[in-house]
Amino acid sequence: MLHRITTLFAEAKDLNTHRIHNREFTLEVAYIGSLVDESKVSDYILVPFTKEEQSFKTILETNPSFKKIEDPARWAGNLLRGFVLVKLENAIYMLDAARVIRNQNPIAEVESSVQGPQTALSEDLIDSMNLIRSRYPSAELKIEEGTVGTLSMTRMLLLYDQRRVDPTLLANIRNRLKEVTHEMIGAVGELEKELSSPRRALFPTMIITERPDRVARALSQGKLVLLLHGSMFALILPANFFDFMHAMEDKYESLWMTNFLIALRYLSILLTTTLPALYISVVSYNPELFRVQLAFSIAGSRSAVPYPSFIEVFLMLFLIEALIEASARLPRYVGSTATTVGGLILGQAAQQAGLVSSIMIIVTSVVAISNFVVPIASMSYAIRFLKYPLIVLSIFFGIMGVAFGLFIYIVYLCQLRSFGKPYFRFLGNITKKEGDIGQVNAR
Repeated sequence: MLHRITTLFAEAKDLNTHRIHNREFTLEVAYIGSLVDESKVSDYILVPFTKEEQSFKTILETNPSFKKIEDPARWAGNLLRGFVLVKLENAIYMLDAARVIRNQNPIAEVESSVQGPQTALSEDLIDSMNLIRSRYPSAELKIEEGTVGTLSMTRMLLLYDQRRVDPTLLANIRNRLKEVTHEMIGAVGELEKELSSPRRALFPTMIITERPDRVARALSQGKLVLLLHGSMFALILPANFFDFMHAMEDKYESLWMTNFLIALRYLSILLTTTLPALYISVVSYNPELFRVQLAFSIAGSRSAVPYPSFIEVFLMLFLIEALIEASARLPRYVGSTATTVGGLILGQAAQQAGLVSSIMIIVTSVVAISNFVVPIASMSYAIRFLKYPLIVLSIFFGIMGVAFGLFIYIVYLCQLRSFGKPYFRFLGNITKKEGDIGQVNAR
């Protein structure tokens, strides 16, 4: 039994096997440590077998907790559901010893969900593996263990589905991990910087997530997942631009609502990236783009502002960025109230003092709100930066500079790669049919 199970779970580092002896019998025990409460293994199997107070064979036959299993094809499925397999003589029994994590793990806060699962990954690797295996009970799930950080020696797990993963991609990731020479790595964000290529990429090429359901879905798509001890986030790679636009909540909504939300996110990205630059372009260079009434309205609102439009934009964006940063650093119960009140007071006072126009207050609010529509935080941070090069171009070249900047962004996205995979492809997942190992369906 143990030979067959160890062959089936050859790369599973959390597979535990025992072969123990007493005066009467030789006992074989197999279970997956991350899914099993090991105290039950000790209380129900190991201790009674070694004490020999009662024939262990009698215990197996009379105790209703042990159930005989005849079909070897069910071994893998039972192990992945938290059962312990016990072989005594020629009979094989199973014991339900599943360790269920309910309220011990933190609630997902960075990627919150209304209808989906609320549990987040844990800082403990065993608990995280329990949550992942519970949602991805496949014998093809392989686990490679290692360390990163020459000084910190942080434990790391590399997860992938052996049948779905691209072997070339897997070899590439292994080589990249061997090249990590940073001394201290305590979080997946630091590991992402070390693995990123190019190092100064404008957009994130890996997804940092706290949700076990997103991890399970990524594994089913042939992607690789990295877990670090002490960090409750996982690193999913490779990733393309459109992966960052999809929330797990999209899987639980109707088709029409999902498509509407996705379209809303892309529109929000366009607004938060271009709106400040377009404001400068239209006000300073191309007012003829608006109807006469709207052009007069904007000019009237700016009549009391004593400096050019780009200074007005930089002033308001600085205040918004400072408020966002303050909301992230202040205590949770104070941050939202303080930043909301501060934003209202600052905006109203600046407008009444003639420092900014009322139109600029609207533009700034739309930019701030639109930026938070992006589901993945790392992409949201990247998009916050994109508007500033466009603002600089709009100062000198007007609306033609904005158009040129957008063109450069699209060209950059098209040439960007995530571990050799196209970053800005519209269709196709890193998945393949059974038997097509190494093939990428990107049509």
